[in-house]
Amino acid sequence: MNLQSEPDAAPQYWLMRFVLLRLLGAVYAVAFLVAINQALPLIGSHGLLPMGHYLEQISAALGSQGAGFIRVPSLFWLWHSDTALLLTVWTGLILSLIMMAGYANALTLGALWVIYLSLVHVGQDWYGYGWEIQLTETGFLAIFLCPLLDMRPFPKRPPPLLIIILFRWLIVRIMLGSGLIKYRGDAVWREGTALYHYFETQPIPGPLSRWFHFLPHTLLQIGVWFNWLGELVAPWFAFGPRLARHIAGVVMILFQLAIIISGNLSFLNWLTIVPALACLDDGFWTKILPGILIRKAQKAELEAEPSQPMQRTTLVVTCLVGLLSIQPALNILSSKQVMNTSFDPLDLVNTYGAFGSVGRERYNVVFEGTSDPNPDSANWKAYPYKGLPVAPDQRPPQIAPYQLRLDWQMWFAAMSTAEQYPWTYHLAWKLLHNDRDVVGLFADNPFPKRPPRYVRAVIYRYRFATPGQTPSHYWERERLGLWLPALSVKNPQFIAYLKSQGWL
Repeated sequence: MNLQSEPDAAPQYWLMRFVLLRLLGAVYAVAFLVAINQALPLIGSHGLLPMGHYLEQISAALGSQGAGFIRVPSLFWLWHSDTALLLTVWTGLILSLIMMAGYANALTLGALWVIYLSLVHVGQDWYGYGWEIQLTETGFLAIFLCPLLDMRPFPKRPPPLLIIILFRWLIVRIMLGSGLIKYRGDAVWREGTALYHYFETQPIPGPLSRWFHFLPHTLLQIGVWFNWLGELVAPWFAFGPRLARHIAGVVMILFQLAIIISGNLSFLNWLTIVPALACLDDGFWTKILPGILIRKAQKAELEAEPSQPMQRTTLVVTCLVGLLSIQPALNILSSKQVMNTSFDPLDLVNTYGAFGSVGRERYNVVFEGTSDPNPDSANWKAYPYKGLPVAPDQRPPQIAPYQLRLDWQMWFAAMSTAEQYPWTYHLAWKLLHNDRDVVGLFADNPFPKRPPRYVRAVIYRYRFATPGQTPSHYWERERLGLWLPALSVKNPQFIAYLKSQGWL
């Protein structure tokens, strides 16, 4: 028997479930690897925004830890030491690697969801991105795609159709939300000129971003039309007939792949591909997957044993998601649409969007240090980021799907002031003490033997250097002024400010 060998046969989803769970496992693995490498300097007990201090603030504001837990659910209310943080994220990485290898059930997926939700809810600025709640919502739906206990790649329990429909509803909200926020948010999208600026001003450009930036304007306008096709047209066919649904799924996936090669948007685009896979039933996958997987899926279909408890649970989850979808759906239709917002404490059904406006110029804040006694006439050395540009001859690296959380926040901070990002003062304090973990968030330490005497931050305007004019330069930059003044460990106002924030 071949999966969907008859044109009019009911669609099957055994192979789709296999592919979807493997990709979701890979995204989880990257997300937990990022946390393993960066969580301590960011939210650890001596981090830039300690999660213990954050939980204390929530408790004080709401009156008790219990009220805080209800408002911001997280395992870290029970134990929020550095050991707890590392133990939790390492557990998440191990479970996600097992999932990548092909073994998953509802229990392991439930554990992954709880762990990552707990991390997002204490992550503060560092976890305030739309893809964090998108991962928690995607992970929640995936729990009910699997049997409770059977971890085999092709268990006998068939994939629940209602959950597959919920995955399609997720990709519809993601794409329509992103498309509408662009159309409503910035004239350059409506005029077709957004890509004249986007590749240069996006958070972290990649190796091919400069090539895309200097493409002919006609091609860049075609790119905007492809954006409309992927975000505003294709989603309407996610629930359509098989052929239309397959074409819509392929268009949305190709759109995400195009974004992947043109920049470094963390694991967002890989994560967005996950629910788009639900548009592609096994009639699609039998044409491209190896025969051994197809035969295993055929065997599982022949031996399928539907589960009444699984079906009832699926129905309850579908009703819950339906009720929680009312506000996100109304938000998409609203002229005052907001993006990347959760409407419930568990982030079960959210609203999404990206790049509702496109910057016309690129600004970057560069931290610098000096060992000289006089900051006014000092020789300053820059702290190079791992992803953001600093030196003009620095080629944009390939970072995604990995995420450099400091670099991302500094991209936002460069469009604001230090007062709006107070943790940057704490960052300067850490650099003045050569804090190993925090300095490790940068690509290099210009003061390896002893800490600098002063630290400051300078804001620059960056532009892509025209290829061929200055062969060794990828960037041209213009100094605009100080973003943070020269600070030292002996500055009393500096120390008083850090104490007022609870960091000293």
